[in-house]
Amino acid sequence: MSATGRIQLGVIGRAHGVRGLVKITSHTAEPVDLTAYGPLSDAEGRVLSLRWVAEGVAEVTRYIDGAPVKVTDRNAAEKLTNTKLFVDRSALPPADDDEFYLTDLIGLAVTDPAGAAIGTVSIVHDYGAGASLEIERKSGASLIVPFNAACVPTVDIAAGRLVVAMPDEIVVASGAGDNVAPDAEDAA
Repeated sequence: MSATGRIQLGVIGRAHGVRGLVKITSHTAEPVDLTAYGPLSDAEGRVLSLRWVAEGVAEVTRYIDGAPVKVTDRNAAEKLTNTKLFVDRSALPPADDDEFYLTDLIGLAVTDPAGAAIGTVSIVHDYGAGASLEIERKSGASLIVPFNAACVPTVDIAAGRLVVAMPDEIVVASGAGDNVAPDAEDAA
């Protein structure tokens, strides 16, 4: 997603009960802040709003032709399962000097500490145990590196680049024969 578009802030999970309530996974620092940035939308641009009723549980109102339609039964709630919730980028506060939104990393040029080109950040993965960057290279398979200060010591959004210091545990293959672990070659 581009830095000027929409940013995913959460996702609707499974139905909760029979009255149209749903479980919500929020990607905001404080989960309740998901509703603080104004109207949410789904991947198709349909507008929704949430009202928290318990921790991680909300009622959903969809807007159809501008009119609010509250989800009131389990069947309708089940149809919303896995609906990604987005907000317009302009609704978010600007990042502090030493912070940035993960979406800002996508498209940045990646170099090693000496300045040699490695590739471009194509995806930021975050499954809850810490983010990782997928780096698309001009030749060879994509690389996935942990997004932490040891592996990514420099992020310069304004310059459009970041520096990756490859950990020793990551072996970067440069050719077809390089996919063999060094110990396996010695054993042959």
